[in-house]
Amino acid sequence: MASRTGHEVVKVGGREIQVSNPGKVLFPQAGHSKLDLVRYYLAVSEGALRANGGRPNVLVRYPNGINGEFFYQKRAPTARPAWIEVVSLRFPSGRSAEEVVPRDAAALAWMANLACLELHPHPVRAEDLDHPDELRVDLDPVPGVSWDQLRRVAHVVHATMNDLGLIGWPKTSGSRGMHVSVRIKQSWAFDEVRRAALALAREVERRAPTLATSKWWKEERHGVFLDYNQNAKDRTVAGAYSVRPKPDARVSAPLFWEEIDACDPGDFTLATMPKRFAELGDRHADIDKHPCSLVALLELSARHEREGLGDAPWPPHYRKQAGEPPRVQPSKRRVPKHPLIEIGRAQKKDDALAGLERWRQRHPKAAAHLEPADVLVDAMRGRFHTWTRIRLNLQHVPEALRPPQEALDPDDAPRNPWANGESGPPRRPSRARKAS
Repeated sequence: MASRTGHEVVKVGGREIQVSNPGKVLFPQAGHSKLDLVRYYLAVSEGALRANGGRPNVLVRYPNGINGEFFYQKRAPTARPAWIEVVSLRFPSGRSAEEVVPRDAAALAWMANLACLELHPHPVRAEDLDHPDELRVDLDPVPGVSWDQLRRVAHVVHATMNDLGLIGWPKTSGSRGMHVSVRIKQSWAFDEVRRAALALAREVERRAPTLATSKWWKEERHGVFLDYNQNAKDRTVAGAYSVRPKPDARVSAPLFWEEIDACDPGDFTLATMPKRFAELGDRHADIDKHPCSLVALLELSARHEREGLGDAPWPPHYRKQAGEPPRVQPSKRRVPKHPLIEIGRAQKKDDALAGLERWRQRHPKAAAHLEPADVLVDAMRGRFHTWTRIRLNLQHVPEALRPPQEALDPDDAPRNPWANGESGPPRRPSRARKAS
């Protein structure tokens, strides 16, 4: 076991990476240290670089392990080796940042030394930041949905892609979901790629209406949500081989389609993936050989629009888009579709869940009617951290038993709504307000 203090030098491709506090335990339950994380990324570096290399990456850092505070770092650390490449991105907010672009195994080791567990690449190459080379299908199961149902939806996605001339490359997300990547020709801008992803989500929903949904608002979802907005500019997902902050240190595992029915997300961890990679190689080794066209998907999108299906809601921190429907949650409309109440907001998820438990104790009869999907736990992403909001959909609670909206418990969210991702960029004050 490496010491908890001091450092250890790891030599990679002619470079020396100093691993500080190599014995610091990042995964208490599994016992994996920072040095274990570095060695993992070196073992799978060929595949990790194929998926995440040559792209700007957001650093998601866990300096005190998965049970401690974590933060998103878009801006590359100023104290970095001269050989670490960066590229400047401009975001929808108008801000810009220089983000890290890993090119080799040494860069992955350097990122791991920062306790960067997850690789979060943008879907663009550093050489062309305006034209994605990847369409991302994010299969996100609502609470209570089984892995078997997720598999069934994945097969519908596969069949739909085949019919549209697309080649999809599936992987576990490393959590409860699954991702399917499609390499595309760099001929379309972000808005077009997002619109193509929306058309795909709607087509999968049409083919499997009881299993899948393209509905953005959580209170309207069921089954497996196809998150088309992961293709909006400035959105990232955990890349292939990314280590996730789970107690067993599971990872996002590239798969062949025929492996889906036999696998479980827990099969792939920081401890097991290096052996799988050594024996089988990268399941996505040929992904770059098959760039696809979005013409068929965009034609489908145009047909949807002719039939009355225009744009769908964007993430809340984006400016209102042309053609976007009213950005009002169904529960807040003049005639709400679902009876929703908010329980609490907290900077730590455990504190928010504790507030939910207190609500259950106050209202046991109502709580007995809640189904797993009725508990909406939202990870609200701010500029550097996430915070947690919990809401309840009371649709399955008899009307006579539905408690009213109460004071939030807890009420401990960041106070800047723009940082919270609750609304669009701050508006400039009017001249009258400036004068005052």
